[in-house]
Amino acid sequence: MKKKVMSVVLAAAMVSAMVVPAVSASAADDKLVVYGIYKAGDQTWFIDEGDAAKKAVEDAGGEFIYVDAKMSPEEYLKAIDNAVANNASGIITCTPDQTLSQAAVDKAKDAGIPIVACDDALQDDAGEKLAPWVGINAYVIGQTNGEWMANYAKDNDLIGKDDVGLLIMTMDTVSSCVPRAEGEYDKFKEDCADFKEDNIFYADYDGTTDKGNTAAAAVFTANPQITTWMVMGANEEGTIGACRALETAGLDANACVVGLGAYMAKDEWNDKGADGTCMKAAAYFSSQSVGEGSVDVLMKLINGEDVDMETAVDAEIVTPDNYKDVMGDAAN
Repeated sequence: MKKKVMSVVLAAAMVSAMVVPAVSASAADDKLVVYGIYKAGDQTWFIDEGDAAKKAVEDAGGEFIYVDAKMSPEEYLKAIDNAVANNASGIITCTPDQTLSQAAVDKAKDAGIPIVACDDALQDDAGEKLAPWVGINAYVIGQTNGEWMANYAKDNDLIGKDDVGLLIMTMDTVSSCVPRAEGEYDKFKEDCADFKEDNIFYADYDGTTDKGNTAAAAVFTANPQITTWMVMGANEEGTIGACRALETAGLDANACVVGLGAYMAKDEWNDKGADGTCMKAAAYFSSQSVGEGSVDVLMKLINGEDVDMETAVDAEIVTPDNYKDVMGDAAN
């Protein structure tokens, strides 16, 4: 398996004592206990990320408590409160609603517990990060998808045709997802400048496969003039939802979907083979890198070290031809 390289995105400001206070005495004196609170703990990405974080914590001699916030603000804040009440040594978290960021950070700060955001940043209304963040290099990964799709469009003579459409699935309320879709659009248009703007469509969803299916299906139904679809999205679940919608509409034979994560694309290829699905490629980035990286940053904070406010993971495109070589065990 090719080793995934963690690239650090340098931020202007380092974490200060005002952002992440020192660990409380009770937490420092007790066994290392880390809470991993994830917004959608039943999704493959977070399960895999949590497994990697758990191993890293256990390798450090500690205990990792995995919590599924179930996309519920109430469940999320309850989980933060539980971590505080149980004198957690640290918290790793992906919030289901970024408007909860200040509340989560304040609860941890008041208890003297370091907190690290993964995937979706803990940020203020101006978009400034309130805690260190570990996630994917969103815009660049979007560009990676956009470049692959542009090459596909050129190779298959799909530019300038009235019956060819591009669907970009967006998650406009999630800051980490917005630049993914922006990168996809920008790079595709840069490389396919003659592709008709009127044939580019958008569908916003909440990150789940079901909502991705519904949002994509609505666009397909509303535009019967398009018989060949290219689809990119803000996460893997949304693009899988689009695959199912294309199949239902009988449009999958000529379609091309590019995933974002590859953790569900590999199941498509494992189960159906290259010709059995319209998922033709995916940007692969390692959930293991994010899980391990979030623990690495948290442990540095627990030990009183300074860390960068942003740590990002890069990606590469995988297809049915190379995904097993690139992903290694993660392709199973």
